[in-house]
Parts: sequence; C-alpha cells; structure tokens
Amino acid sequence: MTTVVATGTFDLLHPGHVFYLERSKILGDELVVIVARDLNVRHKPKPVVPEEQRQKMVQSLKAVDRAVLGEESDIFRTIEQLKPDIITLGFDQHFDIANLETELSRRGLHPRIVRIEAHEPCHLCSSRRIVAKILERFRGRRI
Repeated sequence: MTTVVATGTFDLLHPGHVFYLERSKILGDELVVIVARDLNVRHKPKPVVPEEQRQKMVQSLKAVDRAVLGEESDIFRTIEQLKPDIITLGFDQHFDIANLETELSRRGLHPRIVRIEAHEPCHLCSSRRIVAKILERFRGRRI
C-alpha cells in the first residue's frame, strides 16, 4: 500500500485546497493530511479557523483518508510516525525540496517528494484573496 502525505494550513478551505488533495490522492492508496498547528504557522498570518476545526473540515473531504494535526514541537515527528512513501507539496508551499530531503534522510526517511505544480485557476482559490474580498465587500459596514 502506498501512503501519501500532504501538508498545509487549510485555513478558509477553498477549491485550490481540494484540487491539491485530489491530485495528491491519485499518487497512492491512502492520503493522510497533516494539518498545521496554529502555533507552527509562521509564514503567513495566524489562521482564522482554529486547528481542530480545520482538521475536521479537511477530514470531511472525499479524497482524504485521514487528517491529523501536526506536532507542535517538531513538525517532522508526524512524518516519522506515518513513514509515507510520498510527500506532496502544493505549488505555492514554501519548502525547499533539497532541504526537506536532507532533513528526512537524517531521520532515516526517504519518501519521494512531489510538488503538485498544477493548480485550480480561480480567483478565490487563495485564503488571502478570500479575506481581501470580504474586507472589500464589508469595508465601512457593520457586520
């Protein structure tokens, strides 16, 4: 059985997330998604949606066999436990593949790293754009 791991924050779930996870699922028999802990999100603003709720939303997607929260203290620990055959990265995820492979190898792991280059071509396939649209629509109004 081929296990695929996908990772992400998945704040404000949108079609781009679904596309990434569906493409990831095609690569194996089981898709496990590691949802980033609130504490570990440093590359963008903290999530609006709490981590347990984001995990529940991701788990509900058809392509996902299991969604788990990542570790707070060591983001690689969950990958060590899962021992995936493949790790997928989204087209806009800011991981250096060579550095990722080096760290995984140091831990005795040698999964194939696959960047899902294609992405959903829609304007609101970005959490940042969704937030901007909401702010634009409701600027100056009471909600």
